Amino acid sequence: MYDRILVPIDGSPTATLGLREAIRIARSHKSQIRLVHVVNEAEPVRGGVYAADLKVTLRADGEAALKEAQELVRREGLDAETIMLSGVGGQAGDFIVEHAKTWAADLIVIGTHGRRGLRRLVLGSDAEYVVRMTPVPVLLVRDPGQTA
Repeated sequence: MYDRILVPIDGSPTATLGLREAIRIARSHKSQIRLVHVVNEAEPVRGGVYAADLKVTLRADGEAALKEAQELVRREGLDAETIMLSGVGGQAGDFIVEHAKTWAADLIVIGTHGRRGLRRLVLGSDAEYVVRMTPVPVLLVRDPGQTA
């Protein structure tokens, strides 16, 4: 049923909870897992100074998050592909939705903080965006320790 599971990773504990749930599903369905990290290079110029170092840091952090997630999958006896998506502007959800279509994902499993009210408005919600915009089924995994 779920042959291809896409799991957005940002290195957070909440994303890891989503990954752990994706591993359980992949094990029971013999699914392929693809880990994706989004680097948004929205503003290469800040305060009149080119932020090349910022881009390098964002990419290095993303690679580290993907590697750590891939190792977790391997420790659980499964394999996972990794991919880093990058672009300028938009939100991470845009990149996730587009990649889910391109890769023909059967399911997206994403950790969410479950924010509500003003916190959600201020911080935004990539998970909510993905749910609203993708034609692919989405499983949201909320951290029970997070307060809304």
